[in-house]
Amino acid sequence: MHLDVLDLRNFYYRSALGRAAQKVVRDELLKFWPEAHGQTVAGFGFAVPLLRPYLGDARRVIGLMPGPQGVMPWPAGLPNVSVLCEETLWPLSTGLVDKLVLMHGLETSEQPTAVLEECWRVLGPGGKMIVVVPNRAGIWSRSDKTPFGYGRPYSLGQLETQLRRHGFVTERAISTLYQPPSTSRSWRRMAGVVETMGRHVPFFRAGGVLMIEASKQVLSPRRPGLPEAVKRPLQVLAPPRVEPARRAVEPSK
Repeated sequence: MHLDVLDLRNFYYRSALGRAAQKVVRDELLKFWPEAHGQTVAGFGFAVPLLRPYLGDARRVIGLMPGPQGVMPWPAGLPNVSVLCEETLWPLSTGLVDKLVLMHGLETSEQPTAVLEECWRVLGPGGKMIVVVPNRAGIWSRSDKTPFGYGRPYSLGQLETQLRRHGFVTERAISTLYQPPSTSRSWRRMAGVVETMGRHVPFFRAGGVLMIEASKQVLSPRRPGLPEAVKRPLQVLAPPRVEPARRAVEPSK
């Protein structure tokens, strides 16, 4: 079940908790991909809060928003780059995208297999994707006060298995967003400290979201020919071997 685009906009742009979550996840994304000079960057779901740092140097930035969710113009004050699309049929040519970000696009979809197939299609050879999903072991997936409390939460193993089945190879994976999904002012003031503790104290290891970087795996085409190796294939060109005739031995009288 996709959330409404207005609810997502209000959370990430008009609430203190949403702005804090946006900053944490975007900072981690920039550690994965500090730049995208001359590249095509796309986001699916509601990934636009994470894409703003790439507007300056990327060749093209595209925000894909699924029909059940709805679309909003983005970025504010600049020419619009967001587009409403079918969930499993994106208006992008095959192999166009260099970097792809999924947030609130996989866990809320009723067709996750088709979504990942479309991700694989639009990525070019060597293209990379970062998937942001609710962590099954985290507390954000247990609260419906945030968008991460909706849809299908994942464990790291579940997400890696699903990506591998669709031709992706996991490069790096982290959990983040350790602060509780609370609007309390005291928790908001402590958010930075909690995030720092979460990276170093084992008790806080289960962050609210998982972030996985995966690359598109392109298998080499199978060459036509014999399915089994021939040990000495040129031997068939050699002249036939003629055995010398044997002389009959007459029986002694």
